[in-house]
Amino acid sequence: MSEQILTILKLCLLALLYLFFLRVLRAVWTEIGGGGFRLATTGGGGDRSAPASSARPPRPSDGQRLTIREPGELAGMSFALDDEVTIGRAAGCHITLDDTFISQIHTRVFRRDGQVLVEDLGSTNGSYLNRDRLSAPMVMRQGDYLQVGSVVLELS
Repeated sequence: MSEQILTILKLCLLALLYLFFLRVLRAVWTEIGGGGFRLATTGGGGDRSAPASSARPPRPSDGQRLTIREPGELAGMSFALDDEVTIGRAAGCHITLDDTFISQIHTRVFRRDGQVLVEDLGSTNGSYLNRDRLSAPMVMRQGDYLQVGSVVLELS
C-alpha cells in the first residue's frame, strides 16, 4: 500500500478512537451529573404537580396507589396502579426517578390473577419488598413497602 493510504487509515482510526472516548465521557457525565432527585411521571398521574408526558393515557385503576414515603422531598407523591407500572430512570418508565442507585428500567409492578406482583428487572442494586431482596416476582399486599434505590414506595 502507498504511504498516503496508510496515513489516511491512521487518521481515520485516530478519529474513531476520539469519538469512542467522547461517547464514553458523555455517558459517564450523564450518569454522575444528575445530582439530587427529579421526578417525572407518565400515565398513572401523580397527586402533586410533576412533569408529565402525554405518551401514555392514564388507565382506570382499582383505587390502589403507589405512594412515595422516602426521601422526604418526594414523600406523599402518589401514583395510580395500572395493569403494569415500570419504575426507573428511563423516560419511558411510568414512574421516572432520578436517583443514581436506580437502573434505567429497574422494577415493574403488575397485576395478575387479581393480585399485585412486583418484579426486579435485573437492576444492579436490586429491589426490596419489606426489606427482602426480590429474586423472583413476589406478591405485594396493601401496606407493603417497595424500596427502589433510595426511594421507598408503599402500596395503598
